Amino acid sequence: MVGLFLAVLGSNLLNLLVLVPAVLPETYRSITVIAAMAPVLIYVGVWYDEERQPYWTQSQAKIVGDVLFVVTGAILGSAIALVALVGIGLPSTVLDILAMTAGFLLAWGLFWWRNPTLYDVDLER
Repeated sequence: MVGLFLAVLGSNLLNLLVLVPAVLPETYRSITVIAAMAPVLIYVGVWYDEERQPYWTQSQAKIVGDVLFVVTGAILGSAIALVALVGIGLPSTVLDILAMTAGFLLAWGLFWWRNPTLYDVDLER
């Protein structure tokens, strides 16, 4: 929860100090929040699950690349969802939830694509 809080706080500061003066429409400001929260949500499972601890023995370049894929996936997924749905007339809360869902799904999908062995399940257990 602390990680999510810090991600939201940091992304809102980015919105306030950089993106609001750059005239980013309010509807699209949730993209930064989603992009900041996605790595926290994905990496919590990797950090605490003992079966996934070998992930951290990989090179730092691989881990940084994974984080970049996660952030990029969250940005693209949420942006695509918002662009597709913004003109329909849905309330902003619904738009944010749909954008969050699309962003997190694409982010996790890209993470899984780069690390398919991390989620292999031993069916004989």
